[in-house]
Amino acid sequence: MKAKEVIITIFITLLVCGLFALNYIANKYILRADNVYRVYLNGKTIGFIADDEELYNIINQKQKEIKNKYHVKKVYPPENFQIIKTRGYNVELSPANSVYEKLASEETFTIEGYIITVKEKDKVKTTINVLDRDIFDKSIHNFVNAFITEEQYDNYINETQAQIETTGKIIERMYFDETLTIKKGYISVKEDIYTKETDLTQYLLFGKGAKIEKYTVKQGDTIESVSNDNKLNAQEFLVANPKYTSKDSLLKIGDEINITLINPVITFSYEVNEVSDAEIAFEKKVVYDDNKPASYSEVTTPGVTGITRISSRYVVKNGEMQTGVVIDKSASKVIVEKVDEVTTRGRYYEPGPYQGNAGSGSYVDTGDAWGWPTNTPYMITSGFGYRWGSLHEGIDISGTGYGSPIYASLDGEVVNAQNGGMVGWQAGYNVVIRHNNGYYTVYAHMVPGSILVSVGQHVSRGQRIGSMGQSGLAFGTHCHFAVYNGVPYGGGTPFNPLLLWS
Repeated sequence: MKAKEVIITIFITLLVCGLFALNYIANKYILRADNVYRVYLNGKTIGFIADDEELYNIINQKQKEIKNKYHVKKVYPPENFQIIKTRGYNVELSPANSVYEKLASEETFTIEGYIITVKEKDKVKTTINVLDRDIFDKSIHNFVNAFITEEQYDNYINETQAQIETTGKIIERMYFDETLTIKKGYISVKEDIYTKETDLTQYLLFGKGAKIEKYTVKQGDTIESVSNDNKLNAQEFLVANPKYTSKDSLLKIGDEINITLINPVITFSYEVNEVSDAEIAFEKKVVYDDNKPASYSEVTTPGVTGITRISSRYVVKNGEMQTGVVIDKSASKVIVEKVDEVTTRGRYYEPGPYQGNAGSGSYVDTGDAWGWPTNTPYMITSGFGYRWGSLHEGIDISGTGYGSPIYASLDGEVVNAQNGGMVGWQAGYNVVIRHNNGYYTVYAHMVPGSILVSVGQHVSRGQRIGSMGQSGLAFGTHCHFAVYNGVPYGGGTPFNPLLLWS
């Protein structure tokens, strides 16, 4: 045998022996490795288990709990969940239950439902998860009906609103300020999932985690008294209690009513075209007759409240009329002329500024009669009282237009004339006047640069002090007019300015 053949024979012999040795080792060690199951979640190993059926049984048991809770037929595992059979030697195994707990803590099981995304200016404001589309549709309908009646809604949808003949209003457009999108998808059972119409309606109106407060009606209660006692305004009360249609609705003794402050999650808006008869307050004036005794005082010209029919357009958001009312002045019509009340008093005489030594009966303006601070016609978009849980310490007058005049309501001394100052930045550019009777008046949200008076200056009733704007925290053009007995925001007591003309 040649040397080359000998070498080949030896090589083959060694190779065969090596294969036998590897086979022996494989049988002794590798083939004796245990069957194990590698559990993956999102591409990562979260554990090894000895029996995949045990884990599936645990999952199935937990799924039954989910099925019973949500009344669904099927529960879906987390996305990217896998179990793969493999072999391992001395692999550290975990109990199937602990692997399930880790699985449930890092990623949760899902059920099929609907995901509503609420966007505000292209930013996600919130998401709402519902089990059934019908639950969402009914809850949205309930939410809308908290601000308008079913009849108003139906007439708008069906285009059957009555046309305005003399006075009245029509809703021209309804919409949500936010963008709402709804899609079907898989929702983690760890998230809030609404399964009841009542729960979702409550969330939409009052916000997440709101504690619903109830009150039992007692004798003498009215909607306005209950609202005021609980820092609500009448409109907020009606939103929280849709079964009452107006602030004049009667309360039944023993009825349980909702006194929770609303905090809507979304914003329902509607645009209104209204023709209404607006009241124009009359002023009170005094004349003196030195031929009458000092004890004499008589209303010689009774005051008559004026009525002007105005055509206006405005927006209502979540039940609240917004400032920035647009009044069509060309369509305004005086129905009743305003007549100022005149009181004649005796034994007091003072010549008028252009009358020299005029005789008795001269008109004397003592400056103690209040004047209206804006042009007419106007609309009061927000009255004195509670709003969003805090006291609105004045009235909001709107409708006369951006840049329209604001007048001093009474003679006095200017104590604030700037942006912010004693009444804060929320008031924007504002003027505060101190009057001789201890009262102070505030005129807020003026046009920047429009203030015509300065601190220390004496002003007369009816003198223009600035222009109507929307500076500070103002959502639309208006004048916030407030009256205080004492220093505003410094111990003074606010009261309803409309009482000045009552």
